[in-house]
Amino acid sequence: MKTLPRLIAGLSLLLSVPAHSIVGGGAPQAEGVARSVVTIVGSRGNFCTGALIAPNLVLTAAHCVPPGAEYKIVEYGPDRQPKLQDVKRVAIHPGFSMQAMSGHRATADVALLQLGTPARGKTPAVLGLPNIPINVGSRFTIAGIGVTVRGDGKSGGTIRVAALVATGRPGTLQIRLVDPIGQGARDGLGACTGDSGGPVFEDQESGPVIVGVVSWSTGPNGSAGCGGMTGVTPLTLYRDWILQTARQWGAGL
Repeated sequence: MKTLPRLIAGLSLLLSVPAHSIVGGGAPQAEGVARSVVTIVGSRGNFCTGALIAPNLVLTAAHCVPPGAEYKIVEYGPDRQPKLQDVKRVAIHPGFSMQAMSGHRATADVALLQLGTPARGKTPAVLGLPNIPINVGSRFTIAGIGVTVRGDGKSGGTIRVAALVATGRPGTLQIRLVDPIGQGARDGLGACTGDSGGPVFEDQESGPVIVGVVSWSTGPNGSAGCGGMTGVTPLTLYRDWILQTARQWGAGL
């Protein structure tokens, strides 16, 4: 298959050096919420984060899986060598607008991937909804496999997490998160390239649940880059679509 060499090349880039992810020094994780996190690679050379929500279902951002490309999930066997797992089909929410997302405006930036076989070595996370109302200062945890240095693909590949807080006017259309120390005004924790599509967790009475996906990021004070603000698409308006799509595919949640 002509696209396979590009998939493998992108994977090699990710794994060629000891890797980190999430700018600002997010803590590496192998347990807890990180056990649901997967790496998505595309035949166009892109890579994103996703979260397992059923043995063969991955939730990610719509802008991570545009039509016209082939996508795979990176899986690790007992020998810790990476393998590429087939994605059987992709569903993008019909309300998604790439133009809106690129402008950091609210849109249905969610997608669902069905795997050819159940993922190995991963534990599905619980799908939920954010507590309402979402207040300034509300705490969330993001997880991703993205880079720590913008533009340096070799600095990505390890699952890391970061605790952030809501700022601005958080609501059911969009949540903007910042490092609680830097408050988005100076370099701090935040999503970066490759963290798109990553799960956003909220601690609730039953434990951590996925309440959104990472859509975009900025540098300090809205500048280009990472480490300033992380834009999140909450699942409030889209959870029913996810559940309906899963049922149509014969996968219960």
